Amino acid sequence: MLEVCVDSVESAIAAFEGGADRIELCGDLPVGGVTPSEVLFRMIRKYTDLKIRVLLRPRFGDFCYSGYELEMMREEVQKFAELGAEGIVTGVLTPEGNLDTEQMEGLISCAGKADVALHRAFDVCKNPFKTMEDAISLGIKTILTSGQKNSAWEGRALLKELQAKSKDRIEILAGAGVDADIIEKLYKETGITSYHLSGKIKKESKMEFRNPQVSMGLPGFSEYEIWQTSKENVENARMVLDKFF
Repeated sequence: MLEVCVDSVESAIAAFEGGADRIELCGDLPVGGVTPSEVLFRMIRKYTDLKIRVLLRPRFGDFCYSGYELEMMREEVQKFAELGAEGIVTGVLTPEGNLDTEQMEGLISCAGKADVALHRAFDVCKNPFKTMEDAISLGIKTILTSGQKNSAWEGRALLKELQAKSKDRIEILAGAGVDADIIEKLYKETGITSYHLSGKIKKESKMEFRNPQVSMGLPGFSEYEIWQTSKENVENARMVLDKFF
């Protein structure tokens, strides 16, 4: 399984042409991804035949949400399920760092026929093995994880344990810092067969006039760079997976 996370129509088309099996559709990937717009979902449906899992994350930051945020998330789960999303990707934690099974049950109940994946909230939970068992008990289909490290390669020891202990009851989807080279090494180290990547490149803005005195977003992010999935990067990852399977 090759999943590509995208936040634009251009990136979705590159993922489709590069051989992705499905996409995780987000907004604002430079901050880790937030809930995308309905219009973006419809546009990608128009221009690709990819399976779409939609990220449900109301804001940048932690995964301990207010009542207002949870109400919004339940409505968004239902909306994207009705639009025909194949899956929903989300995660809610308690202040103690456990999976909030009550709130997750509420989100799952709104998903209809769409499957549900637990995103990298898993990577900041207190006990990954308990959280995996909780996710399995809830009927969650996938855990997206870097092995509780900044990259999947750094987290390979935990990824290997998760893959072994999951016993095919849940898909372990390795993500963060993943590319064609890392896939080959991770597969040999962990046995994991599902991978998540953005395949991104940074493109220069078309703006000719630039005002260097003004920053519109988070420090360290340039308004004159665009992150976009590269068809070639996806193709390279696809070739590695096809070599093994």
